[in-house]
Amino acid sequence: MARFLFGLCNYGVYIVLVSKSRFVLRVCTKNRGHHNNRNSMKIALAQINPTIGAFKDNTAKMTSLIDKAKGLSCDLVVFPELVISGYPPLDLLERNDFVNVNIKHLYELVDSVKGIGVICGFVDKNRDTGGKPLHNSAIFFEDGSILYQVQKRLLPNYDVFDENRYFKPGKESSCCLYKGYRLGLTICEDIWNDAELYPRQVFSRRLYPVDPVADLVKGGADLIINISSSPFWIGKTRSKHEMLGNLAKKYQTPLLYVNQVGGNDSLLFDGASMAFDSQGQIAARGLDFEEDFILFDTDTQKGDIHQVSKTQAQSVLKALIMGTRDYVKKCGFSSVLVGLSGGIDSALTVCMAVEAVGKENVTGVFMPSQFTSHTSHKDTEKLSGNLGIRLIQIPITDIFDQFLRSLTPVFKDITTEITGQNIQARIRGTTLMALSNKLGGLVLSTGNKSELAVGYCTLYGDMVGGLAVISDVPKTMVYELAKHINKNGEIIPSSILNKAPSAELKPDQADEDDLCSYEILDKISKAYIEENREPSNIIAMGLDPKAVSETIFRIDRSEYKRYQAPPALKVTAKSFGHGRRYPIARRYLSK
Repeated sequence: MARFLFGLCNYGVYIVLVSKSRFVLRVCTKNRGHHNNRNSMKIALAQINPTIGAFKDNTAKMTSLIDKAKGLSCDLVVFPELVISGYPPLDLLERNDFVNVNIKHLYELVDSVKGIGVICGFVDKNRDTGGKPLHNSAIFFEDGSILYQVQKRLLPNYDVFDENRYFKPGKESSCCLYKGYRLGLTICEDIWNDAELYPRQVFSRRLYPVDPVADLVKGGADLIINISSSPFWIGKTRSKHEMLGNLAKKYQTPLLYVNQVGGNDSLLFDGASMAFDSQGQIAARGLDFEEDFILFDTDTQKGDIHQVSKTQAQSVLKALIMGTRDYVKKCGFSSVLVGLSGGIDSALTVCMAVEAVGKENVTGVFMPSQFTSHTSHKDTEKLSGNLGIRLIQIPITDIFDQFLRSLTPVFKDITTEITGQNIQARIRGTTLMALSNKLGGLVLSTGNKSELAVGYCTLYGDMVGGLAVISDVPKTMVYELAKHINKNGEIIPSSILNKAPSAELKPDQADEDDLCSYEILDKISKAYIEENREPSNIIAMGLDPKAVSETIFRIDRSEYKRYQAPPALKVTAKSFGHGRRYPIARRYLSK
């Protein structure tokens, strides 16, 4: 049976027809006048970590926080974008059953909540005859009644975002009257199109012809609320803070921003929900990379301010640890395996794994060959002891020798050639996957972004695994993060930090014998991959033309390897994977 719900919005009386299969909002307009009966509101900002498709768990978590907000005498509690389903659900949105279950759980939540207003995001169906079949929606309800609903107007379709694939944009922005406030409700990208903010970090021009925030302010909004699922990457936190503060100051209107937290596949969400007063000053802030619950008072325009990361290294470490923990847990694993080489990359990876899932759930695997140095043996044992993890040692020399004997009729003396080096890496990869099959742990690959960029890695060898923890972390940053781990005492042995990087696949091997220095390589890679600079422009930065040419050639020709790499945790503005889509078979190479 359908229900009719009535209320007031910015344009007058609205009527919502609610049935078991749909929401329909109808607005009856009248002359707009300011509502003088304004009450002070205590608003809770609830940043939670949803799991995609875990509707029951997600709504149960929301219910718990709604009860907490009621216990603190809050008038309103605000949750992130698409919190019912988790973000991003990707092609699950093409499944009608997925969308229906999402709506079902929303109805159940609406019917169960009494005594407090709730704003949250969910997937709604497009009731019109044209356009994409879904809306990315926000809903506002109280005491079993739906007070208001809006659809996301600006749908990002760049980098990791592909919302035009699924959603139809909303048509207009209007306000909802609640306790004397005209609430301007927006969803994530809706706040990212102010004309005065350009040029900005990613784009130098505006992407959309409309500005929902400006429209809401023109319509009388005196409190802007934005629900988001905005992924983290280096540099974004500062630009986001500046953007939100500038919007609040520009319109002299308090602004509340509630962001999802947690890792969903490659994407990492930092939370760090914020409230700004009408002068653009920070008034409330949630923790970064943790679930949190903070309050904001509309009368005093003040709220809880919790500490966030103070340095880039700290925020990246938090992001990677959180992303590893969530990937392992949400994929149904409880333990992990890490191949340890005695080098800096595997040392950093295993340290973060211990923080993510606990030392009792981490197994290190050391697989020395005849080319493995005595120092690497000692360093691996010391690192494992410092962390308190189980260490399995499986020498591969005999296996490698048998491999070479089996190939002797075809190949001659390939022990130290690239073929022999790759065989060693693949023996190790096969060993790790065998242990994973038997022990049930998820293999974490340990390659960094610098290596992946230029293809300095072996398919089905050191690239095997279920998650690439640091493959969006440049080598120079690997050292920075490792030093941060050691800031309160030596966990990663100093000899690992100080030795020259080497794959140890042949005698006296060093990475920089095959590559330019990592400092130069990382500068070239960042300019080419993250900033889309042309080779001539990169050379103009004062970098060696030969190093630029060789590095870019390696990057271009290694695309096929990256297509077969495990999912990587994204921490830079442009990571390999879904956010950077280049064809493998192509004739065009940068020159």
